[in-house]
Amino acid sequence: MKQIGDMELYTFDEVKDEIIGTVGTSDRDKYEQELEEELHSYSIGEAIRKARLSCNLTQEQLGEKIGVQRAQISRLEKGHSISLNSLMRVFKALGISSASMDLGAFGKVALW
Repeated sequence: MKQIGDMELYTFDEVKDEIIGTVGTSDRDKYEQELEEELHSYSIGEAIRKARLSCNLTQEQLGEKIGVQRAQISRLEKGHSISLNSLMRVFKALGISSASMDLGAFGKVALW
């Protein structure tokens, strides 16, 4: 905290420590894990959106190709409701013939 006149100013890290818990506590570890998962989901959604746009398809057209409504495509592109099955259907519909997942020390696994 930094005092400037009558105001107390806190850094973002100080606020996180106060609200979520300090680094190393179970609440903070849970928060950090959930944040990381959300960022991964967002990245996958962005990849879907970019691939769809590169194929010059609307959300509705992609939905028709895989048999879902436009709203489901929107949720996927926002990083929600992502399953391996939906990923396979979407990317195959977009002409992406293969994908792999990097499992670190366990190597890469072909998804399709």
